[in-house]
Amino acid sequence: MSDATGSGGSGIDARYEETDGERLLTFSADGREATVAQNVDGYAMLKVRPGPTGDELERYYGFDMALDHAAELLGVAVADLPVPEAAADMGM
Repeated sequence: MSDATGSGGSGIDARYEETDGERLLTFSADGREATVAQNVDGYAMLKVRPGPTGDELERYYGFDMALDHAAELLGVAVADLPVPEAAADMGM
């Protein structure tokens, strides 16, 4: 399992991790979380969840659309989401 973290200037934290089956990018701000998940092979659609273990809310092909949904869940602007370098290649 690998792990990387980052923090945005707007108080948003990002955590990237790889588990046995998924790549997870979890954002947290003000007690709320949003997770963008993809299989470890990197070819499946991205799933947006209200946290790393939450139920899937929606699927997207593009990383930008998944980030938009994650930002909406947190009530922040997409530009405020800090994306760790290890997660920059997520999406199809």
